[in-house]
Amino acid sequence: MIRAHTVEQVREAEATLLAQLPEGALMQRAAYGLAHAVLDLLGGGYGRRVLLLVGSGDNGGDALYAGAVLARRGAYVEAWLLSDRAHAAGVAALRRAGGRVGPPQPSRSWDVVLDGIVGIGGRPPLRDDAAAALEAVAGVPVVAVDIPSGVDVDTGELAGPHVSAAVTVTFGTHKIAHLVDPAAAECGVVHLVDIGLDLPEPALEALQPADVAALLPVPGGQAQKYARGVVGVRAGSAAYPGAALLSVAGAASGLAGMVRFVGDPTVQDRVRAAFPEVVGDGRVQAWVVGSGSDDSAEDALRAAVDDDVPLVVDADALAFADLASGRPAVLTPHAGELAAMLGADRAAVEARPLHHVREAADRYAATVLLKGRHTLVAERDRPVRATTSGTPWLATAGAGDVLGGLVGALLAAGLAPYDAASVGSWLHGAAATFASRGGPIVAGDVARALPVVTAALHP
Repeated sequence: MIRAHTVEQVREAEATLLAQLPEGALMQRAAYGLAHAVLDLLGGGYGRRVLLLVGSGDNGGDALYAGAVLARRGAYVEAWLLSDRAHAAGVAALRRAGGRVGPPQPSRSWDVVLDGIVGIGGRPPLRDDAAAALEAVAGVPVVAVDIPSGVDVDTGELAGPHVSAAVTVTFGTHKIAHLVDPAAAECGVVHLVDIGLDLPEPALEALQPADVAALLPVPGGQAQKYARGVVGVRAGSAAYPGAALLSVAGAASGLAGMVRFVGDPTVQDRVRAAFPEVVGDGRVQAWVVGSGSDDSAEDALRAAVDDDVPLVVDADALAFADLASGRPAVLTPHAGELAAMLGADRAAVEARPLHHVREAADRYAATVLLKGRHTLVAERDRPVRATTSGTPWLATAGAGDVLGGLVGALLAAGLAPYDAASVGSWLHGAAATFASRGGPIVAGDVARALPVVTAALHP
């Protein structure tokens, strides 16, 4: 499990550890971890040209001490001090190691830039002088120290000039901005250096393969189809028959024992032709409602609610999500749909996804899965879960229909909404990555890859 903590949580843990260590020991741990990450990125230090952008905080000190390590490895290291309150001992250490400290000289060329402008206590946007320094080295790969300067650490939000990093080296724990867009997209590859912090329960987390394997319902030796769960799908319409086929494809991935389909008769014929194992109406342990339902969405959701079983509310049915409020339900909007549910602008949701997914979970008293590059799953009084599996090729029509069916199958198999949503989202992203192999995919490819990815979790 990747766990992410707030600035306050990290500060408290650092204060506890600092009280137990000699002065400067914690910064040295961070600096050596940072320096070795840079050496790995560059393939060595000798002859490399490294620029440090240094502000007034401890991140600037980390960058200066790391620069001293790199200078001792044969790199040319220069620090541009963007504050008259730069870490004095760090400046002295860099000078002793042969590094240069002085005002910006934009005419030089660099192999890498270390962003030590502001730390986790900083707030966006960057000051004008820092933004100008970044502009002077535009195009050079940046390694961010702990967090890209200019992003909001606790929300993942952006507001004006900020660093876009190729690599972010963070210390002790991930921070929320490493996992939540739009800031997460500016972090590049995140490398965690363990500095020995004792941390509380996280504010946000991301499942990893071992976590998914532990949560995934696996049939025992005496399993039979009804005991493994029956998932019902109410989706599609004469106008959008493909949505029904894709929802059923996700539900029929083998994670539940049976799939039932209820919908437009012409669509029903197409579903049965494509999936002969799918049957008609009857008792279910979960319903998936809404994909391509068009004008029938409200009636379909009301019928599903009457069965009093867990629900996945998707697409057209989200306009009537109040019907599922307070029930065991997973609502699966994208940013535009969530904006409509909350009476907000889509741009506002995309700029503040963490804020809005939490607001929706509170308003609807349900689990909310906000689809995106890093999908977020929110439920009251639980850490938000971010999905980091997936590929940009997953941004394709119908992929959300497959996801809804998959989450419904996991609900029917016995997972609680919070786990079904986060496990389903992870599997969906992993299946897309497997199917893509770096190239384009369509939604059906994702559904077909689900059994392979699931099997790989239990070799």
